[in-house]
Amino acid sequence: MNPYNIIKWQDEVKDQNDNILQEGTLHDEVNMNRMEEGIYESNLMASMLVQRDLQQKRVLAELEGEIGEVSLLNTDAFPFNNSIKTVAMDKPRDTTDYRIHTEVVSADGNVGDILITDKQLNGFKIAFTGSATNVTIKYYIQGGMYQ
Repeated sequence: MNPYNIIKWQDEVKDQNDNILQEGTLHDEVNMNRMEEGIYESNLMASMLVQRDLQQKRVLAELEGEIGEVSLLNTDAFPFNNSIKTVAMDKPRDTTDYRIHTEVVSADGNVGDILITDKQLNGFKIAFTGSATNVTIKYYIQGGMYQ
């Protein structure tokens, strides 16, 4: 894109005898089209900058996360397990395309696998498959937000 060179517009100046003392800038096709092209290029650049800004906001929103902790209780005898619990998110997502990473904080037995199911915009369900009766899990949610 070429830099826009400003034209210093001048009025035509005449003396009392109608003699031209200063030539005015022509209001012709060349100058007017040049001005229109400059306006168009400025609008195009502004649109591109807005798109870039929105994309940066999306990238940052994807990095924004949420951390929480949940205690799960299993009252069934192994191999059965009723530890499933619904977790409400502090900030609802725009899409269910978010990631949840988990970490066992404490357990009074075998935890087995951590299961994440029923992902919604405002929450999800979490459970474990092992024989433990009490498990505390720290979860990290990332993504799913488009601002």
